[in-house]
Order: sequence, then structure tokens, then C-alpha cells
Amino acid sequence: MGHTEMVLAVAGLDEHSVNELTRTLATGCSTATPAERAAYDFAIAQAKDPASVSGAAARRLARHFLRDRARQLMWWASRCHYMTQVADAFQIPLETENPFWSMPGAVKPRAAPVRRKGRRSVRQKPTGARR
Repeated sequence: MGHTEMVLAVAGLDEHSVNELTRTLATGCSTATPAERAAYDFAIAQAKDPASVSGAAARRLARHFLRDRARQLMWWASRCHYMTQVADAFQIPLETENPFWSMPGAVKPRAAPVRRKGRRSVRQKPTGARR
């Protein structure tokens, strides 16, 4: 799930939303739309037993996402599964920094304002100061 969470963060989801979505995925997506359910079912079948994925599964995706988008979903799910298998085989650990921030369209989070205890900003007038 590590890379999934990283990609969701790059897509603009905050940490709470990422946690909520991954929890939903892990519990079976009972609230998913029919399109999301079709994509989820495909990804699960493809990850557990790639040979079990049939033409019917591809047609089901195409009904919900149209043919080109269904191909993209199938390609991306297959690529991610392949890369996970390669990383696992070579025991490559997950990156500590999010490698997806360099992707086109990445939505970088705004940095929260730094608040330092005991310091005043330049614009604040000191209390009790003489004029």
C-alpha cells in the first residue's frame, strides 16, 4: 500500500483522506460505486491470480470506463503488480521520500505556517514597548 498512499498524496489528498481511502480499500469497498467495484474486483483478481482475469472482466471495465480508460486501468494495475513482484524478489525497501512528486500534475501540499514559540513576527508590535 505504500506507493498507493504516495500516489494519492500526489493527487492532492491530505493524510486523513489517504488513510480513510486505504482503510476503505482494505475492508472491501462496500460503499463503492459500480465502476469503482469493477476496478477493485479486477485489481484483486489480477493480483491474486492473473490467469483468472477473463475477457468478461475487461468488458466489465469497458462498460464503466470506456475502452481506452479500461485499458489504462488494466495496464496500470498490471504494471504496479509487476513492480511490486520485482521489488519483493530483490527485497527492495520502499522509498522514504515520495518519488511521485516529480510527476506531471502533482499537487504539492502547502506548507503550514511555521509558528515558533516565544518569537514575534516582524509585524507584531511588542507589548509594553515605549514609543
